[in-house]
Amino acid sequence: MGMRRGILFVLSAPSGAGKTTLSREAVERIAGLEASVSATTRAPRRGETNGVDYHFVTDEEFRRSMENNELVETARVFDAWYGTPRAPLERALLEGRDVLLDIDVNGARAIAQLYGSDVVRVFVIPPSFADLEARLRKRGTEEEAAVTRRLKQAREEYSAYPEYDYLIINSDQEVAVEKLRAVVEAERLKVSRLKQGFTPWT
Repeated sequence: MGMRRGILFVLSAPSGAGKTTLSREAVERIAGLEASVSATTRAPRRGETNGVDYHFVTDEEFRRSMENNELVETARVFDAWYGTPRAPLERALLEGRDVLLDIDVNGARAIAQLYGSDVVRVFVIPPSFADLEARLRKRGTEEEAAVTRRLKQAREEYSAYPEYDYLIINSDQEVAVEKLRAVVEAERLKVSRLKQGFTPWT
């Protein structure tokens, strides 16, 4: 892995597109791909583990991290803060390790601005807006007002897909994982990512 810097693979999608499941499966099945663990002020949900699913922190701890420039991007999602810790990303880049970040459009913009060519952005959508709406309603975990809010936000996020390097239409989870694998493997093979002075034959 010393032949190149690490790569930050940023995955974004409207709510209900299957991004979280895709991210988890990709990390499990694509060798050498690690998950970025975000910090959040929301309470842990059933089955979630601190340091694995998220770093669960208080509002005060989160604010202190922001003030100390320890987060590369932050987002307020409904009633909680989310953010990506800086130090693990920069270690991974230097050590040639590849990281998958599951973040929204604004976070993706911030990451791309900071890390430039070290970033590969992938946007995920379901086959249609009607399919997205059906997925959100099928959850049955939110009131109508919340579903309407998520659908409005989804349309806004969808408009950002031309900013991304790759688009995956997630109609089948298995196929989507394989498409993401293809993206990861292709980016790893780019000559432009080789460290200056590296030669494959010595």
